[in-house]
Amino acid sequence: MSPHVTAFFDEATNTITYLLREPEGRACAIVDSVLDFDYASGRTDTRSADAVIAQIEAQDLDLQWILETHVHADHLSAAPYIQERLGGKIGIGDRITVVQATFGKIFNEGTRFQRDGSQFDRLFRDGDSLQIGQMRCDVLHTPGHTPACLTYVIGDAAFVGDTLFMPDFGTARCDFPGGSAEDLYDSVQKILRLPDATRIFVCHDYMAPGREVFAWESTVGEQRARNVHIGAGRDKAEFVAMRQRRDASLAMPRLIIPSLQVNMRAGQMPEPEDNGLRYLKVPLNGL
Repeated sequence: MSPHVTAFFDEATNTITYLLREPEGRACAIVDSVLDFDYASGRTDTRSADAVIAQIEAQDLDLQWILETHVHADHLSAAPYIQERLGGKIGIGDRITVVQATFGKIFNEGTRFQRDGSQFDRLFRDGDSLQIGQMRCDVLHTPGHTPACLTYVIGDAAFVGDTLFMPDFGTARCDFPGGSAEDLYDSVQKILRLPDATRIFVCHDYMAPGREVFAWESTVGEQRARNVHIGAGRDKAEFVAMRQRRDASLAMPRLIIPSLQVNMRAGQMPEPEDNGLRYLKVPLNGL
């Protein structure tokens, strides 16, 4: 089974949203949608999600799943908006509860914020599967960047979220609360055990030095041979030391504060206050 994959690149956040559909039939899914957000004004916009919706409607597809690879720290999810427009179930890894507990404390969320993952329609464990029409999707738990990261494997395609980048850019950072370079190493090895020809679709591309175009598709074989952080048989101790040094030098993502608060709620905004407005919190010196 080889799903048809269409990529939508959001230049503002360097995020790639994927629309995947069965080769014959109407069933489709979306992986890692984007809600446009202007931090300076606090305004949201749906133009990125609308582009995906327009393609689904133009092809008369049946949206069955809106999948999240993890709780993103660099963009807001458009999952609830897309679900309202087209239906489909919203899914994420079952370790979302760990992420919710961690950031529920950091953002001092009250009792109205449920930390049981109930904002999502389905919580996936390692080894679970789901159907997208005639396509079977297998779920791999691939933590390290966050405790709840998943890889979705559909036929010859694997959607790896932030776990891997393009081979010339490497791997995800592991310094957020709950991250682990040791876990990331093990998760990448799990992905690299897939067949060499498996297509790897990454969630972000920041255009590595020396490259002139954005890119988001490689293969397991290419990652195993050429990934600058973990390819060519780099051992675990060397990788962990490299990752920890590199992470210590990285700035926080520009949209981490709004992204975490929204995405741990499955893309929903916080509950409105007495004046009818919704607010995002900024924890001073908390991250």
